Amino acid sequence: MARLAQTAGLTDVQQEILSTVRDFVDKEIIPVATGLEHRDEYPQQIVDGLKELGLFGLMIPEEYGGLGESLLTYALCVEEIARGWMSVSGIINTHFIVAYMLKQHGTQEQKEHFLPRMAAGDVRGAFSMSEPGLGSDVSAITSKAVKDGDEYVLDGQKMWLTNGGTSSLVAVLVRSDEGHPEGTAPHKSMTTFLVEKEPGFGEVRPGLTIPGKIDKMGYKGVDTTELIMDGLRVPADRVLGGVTGRGFYQMMDGVEVGRVNVAARGCGVAQRAFELGVRYAQQRHTFGKPIAQHQAIQFKLAEMATKVEAAHAMMVNAARKKDSGERNDLEAGMAKYLASEYCKEVVEDAFRIHGGYGFSKEYEIERLYREAPMLLIGEGTAEIQKMIIGRRLLEEYRFQG
Repeated sequence: MARLAQTAGLTDVQQEILSTVRDFVDKEIIPVATGLEHRDEYPQQIVDGLKELGLFGLMIPEEYGGLGESLLTYALCVEEIARGWMSVSGIINTHFIVAYMLKQHGTQEQKEHFLPRMAAGDVRGAFSMSEPGLGSDVSAITSKAVKDGDEYVLDGQKMWLTNGGTSSLVAVLVRSDEGHPEGTAPHKSMTTFLVEKEPGFGEVRPGLTIPGKIDKMGYKGVDTTELIMDGLRVPADRVLGGVTGRGFYQMMDGVEVGRVNVAARGCGVAQRAFELGVRYAQQRHTFGKPIAQHQAIQFKLAEMATKVEAAHAMMVNAARKKDSGERNDLEAGMAKYLASEYCKEVVEDAFRIHGGYGFSKEYEIERLYREAPMLLIGEGTAEIQKMIIGRRLLEEYRFQG
């Protein structure tokens, strides 16, 4: 059978990278993922394997020790990893977003200081926008930075940091009114700070506390945390790009590529759900024949496979658009929206095909059923994606009356 979600036009190097990642997923992730997930255990051995493969530096330029690959290559690798276990793709994604922001917006000193160690996986990144009182409304951020000599003093509480405990570098978005008079639009008075810390929980540096892991329905293994800043002192040379007031744009650029990543995760989870569903449908017998021979199940499989293909095509298109240097917020929003919604539907159909066994923790589909909902809200909810899509469509199809 031809495998779903193939990508045309890949180079030999891209095909070799994907083949290596696929083998790693099949041998090192899928056999242990469900056990680790049920124990909510950090997959250290898997992470060490990804480090050896060089995946933490996949998009970091070669001059800084990375592989210098495209967003498309990265997204296709994420799709493969999420097929094995979505939590592992989350460990890489936040790291990738911080590395991307440094590559695009960092000063030369910041790039030279961080990127080589990030490419090696010795420094791992997390980023933080959300706060307890806000989610997608980034303009409502209340955490702040106040200039004090050659340093800034940061105060506030951040929420939903993936890799909050295991990371050693966090890109934090806060308000910085210094140099921005009263009445300045909120998005023009925000700054991204590069905060270095020790991995772990508790007070990880003076003024910075990571309270502990948030207990979640799914997306386990990876640590999701709060971050509390109370008089945290950060040198002025750790303002991303060296200039205040640009943080909102820097973060949105990172989130834009992050949405391609979430779309890729949705594609990977949906692929795995289809694989589980089509296999079980050929093993389970009712009324004297495999349930795959019942028309009702064949219809489900047909719908599932079509959704996997459609989501993959949109994800690839969004990645290629960004790689070409063009604006891709429309394509990324569409891909993230469609892939996450289709992922939820494909997983639910695979769950239904499994019948009562889908409700058992002995079956992998039970884990996927709890993981898929995270994609509906990660990197912006479906409603936020539709707002982005709608506004961009009105720009492109403006009626001249």
